[in-house]
Amino acid sequence: MLAAADEGRHALLVADTGAGKTLAGFLPTLAAFCPSRLGGMKSAEGLHTLYVSPLKALAHDVQRNLVTPVEEIGLPIRIETRSGDTPSDRKARQRARPPHVLLTTPESLSLLLSYPEAPELFSTLQRVVIDEVHAFATGKRGDLLALSLARLQALAPAMQRAALSATLADPDSYRGWLAPWGDIDTVALVAGEAGAEPDVSILLPRDERIPWSGHAATWAIDQLYEKIRAHRTTLVFTNTRFLAEYIFQCLWDANEDKLPIGIHHGSLSKEARRKVEGAMARGELRALVCTASLDLGIDWGDIDLVVQMGAPKGSSRLLQRIGRANHRLDSPSEAILVPGNRFEFFEAFAAQEAVREGRRDGEGFRPGGLDVLAQHVMAIACSGPFREEDVLSEVRSTQAYAWVDEAIFARVLDFVATGGYALRSYDRFRRIVKDRDGTWRLTHPEHAARHRLNAGIIVDAEMLDVRFRNGRSLGKVEEGFGASLEPGDTFRFAGMDLEVESLKDLDLVVRAAKRSATIPSYMGQRMPISTHLADRVREMLADRAGWARFPDDVREWLEVQDWRSHLPAPGRLLVESFPHRGLAYTTYYTFEGWPANQSLGMLVTRRMEDRGLGPLGFVATDYALSIWGLKPVEDPAVLLSPDILTDEFVDWVQQSYLLRRAFREVAVISGLVERQHPGKRKSGRQVTFSTDLIYDVLRKYEPDHLLIEAAWADARSRMTDVARVADVLDRAAREIDHIRLDRISPLSVPVLSMIGRESLPSGAADDELLHEAESLASLAMRVDPALDE
Repeated sequence: MLAAADEGRHALLVADTGAGKTLAGFLPTLAAFCPSRLGGMKSAEGLHTLYVSPLKALAHDVQRNLVTPVEEIGLPIRIETRSGDTPSDRKARQRARPPHVLLTTPESLSLLLSYPEAPELFSTLQRVVIDEVHAFATGKRGDLLALSLARLQALAPAMQRAALSATLADPDSYRGWLAPWGDIDTVALVAGEAGAEPDVSILLPRDERIPWSGHAATWAIDQLYEKIRAHRTTLVFTNTRFLAEYIFQCLWDANEDKLPIGIHHGSLSKEARRKVEGAMARGELRALVCTASLDLGIDWGDIDLVVQMGAPKGSSRLLQRIGRANHRLDSPSEAILVPGNRFEFFEAFAAQEAVREGRRDGEGFRPGGLDVLAQHVMAIACSGPFREEDVLSEVRSTQAYAWVDEAIFARVLDFVATGGYALRSYDRFRRIVKDRDGTWRLTHPEHAARHRLNAGIIVDAEMLDVRFRNGRSLGKVEEGFGASLEPGDTFRFAGMDLEVESLKDLDLVVRAAKRSATIPSYMGQRMPISTHLADRVREMLADRAGWARFPDDVREWLEVQDWRSHLPAPGRLLVESFPHRGLAYTTYYTFEGWPANQSLGMLVTRRMEDRGLGPLGFVATDYALSIWGLKPVEDPAVLLSPDILTDEFVDWVQQSYLLRRAFREVAVISGLVERQHPGKRKSGRQVTFSTDLIYDVLRKYEPDHLLIEAAWADARSRMTDVARVADVLDRAAREIDHIRLDRISPLSVPVLSMIGRESLPSGAADDELLHEAESLASLAMRVDPALDE
């Protein structure tokens, strides 16, 4: 890394966890301040290096681990952090007198670029270090950072870019993202030596009978507690904030020894997160239950066990979490996977094999979002007047926006300037204007303040602050959950039982309660199983010789399924039809993830309705889709023809809430609709009302509006996962194995047991799920037809 910097090249470092990536990324900065390189000269003042991290916690952790060696070496380097949690007076001081090294996030960097001082502030910048680049480069945060890098390169032409990651499936694609567009050869690929192979095992019930259904894996709590007792520090990962609270509560119920166990997720208050992070850094906790808020790069040396509760969803994500244990290159990390049901067992098994083989997966790159580009243009306008051709040149120097031509950029500028044709008569949408000399500028300085209040890429559901009467904040719950509570209602949050006193504006005022079983649920996007793991699971199911590796009850399940029906095979689509409780059921084993299966369910039921089959409902999981109705499906190929993704898909999305929801997000990101005004924050209902009103106007008068186009791009890729729906249709066009049965099949038990419970938070109905699954299984697993009599 030092050699690449000395040669004036950008660099991408791919190395296992514990190899020293962060210090390697910073080494050229540290070297620049060494007396041997200064040659008797005094080190220059001003901002030298930006460190960009996807998580606030990671930036603070890096500061802890970077400050110590800097102080011990005696280097004259000032290091500070800047994020949404940084006090406003410190932010102002950092702009006037910046540190040598600033640790920040993509959103905070974009805001820094929106100030008039930005050209002077970044004129001294020599280096940008992007940590855990895989975590956000392929999404909208990556779009924003790519645009910011292009802006920085224009302000500091000699700036070097460095990116770090432990889990890249395709390093060259990331080199293309990191480089100025078309200059991939300017990015050196630096590969670290391989670390010790991780020790990954799968936890099974003591009787080795894996549950048919459920996601919370609460069957494992007693065994998990024994593991915690036997290790110094255990990090317990869950896939949702609800599950983090739920598993934490279950562990406390089992905590006879009163071990110090903490909880950490993104909805907890900054104070609560900092307190837990500090306790972990000091080695004071025996276990910490967490979500993706601690996925990346956190270096706590005392962690000697990582537990993944539920399905891992991807091998790269799992490797990242495993790397939190030991955090040493020469010592194997110990990890335990805890499947919640039988399909999750296969997913865990596939992930275990992928980790052993060193195989990675991850999302691919897609064209940059126009809503993000609009936000970036507004940030540039806030920093000062600009010329259209200069900014377009910067924008096109990124891989994400190389496709933007003069016509598209003119549409973006017109949107930022007027809101578009249908909105241009409203003064509040007139944010920038073009002067006679060809430069663009703000129409009024107040637009800069409003931009900085509202800029950002992450658009969560609107939140309510949870506070005690004395003002102490515990964190946030979603407005939809909080608005359903009345004074006297209780819920569990931040590991505490709370009783509602009142709801004032956007504050949920609470006090301590004796006991509560209710836990807030969150609308966060559901993570689908990766295509890589899905392919592995299908291969495992088809490999009959390999079934000997599985527990007896799982092997028996597959054998009875194979005897009575078929098993999913690579390149083919298994479809089963059978009667059950007086209705006709059809189950499609797609293995394409919940979003794709949910979308397919909506499309197929509409087509069934048109053909008079009387569909009554459907249920989707990551692995399968089951639809029930009044009449049986005789030919599933007709329902799965590729033309379903043309007229019917467009019609469904336009009539559903999906496009409105996507429009709400792009309207907020682009700055068309503001969530905050000075001293006041809009409620979620107010934001939704505003975006729905504008959406209806644009659909009627300007259906080709820039944001309608951006919303469609989101609906296709992220919300409906249309690419994976297309994969199902491709397999159906090649070969469908349509099996007609006289009753429910063993393989369909897990998905059918979710009917009526699928919308509940994972874990909320596990007991009922297990009971229903066992009832269905007793019917599905019968091998003697005479017993049915």
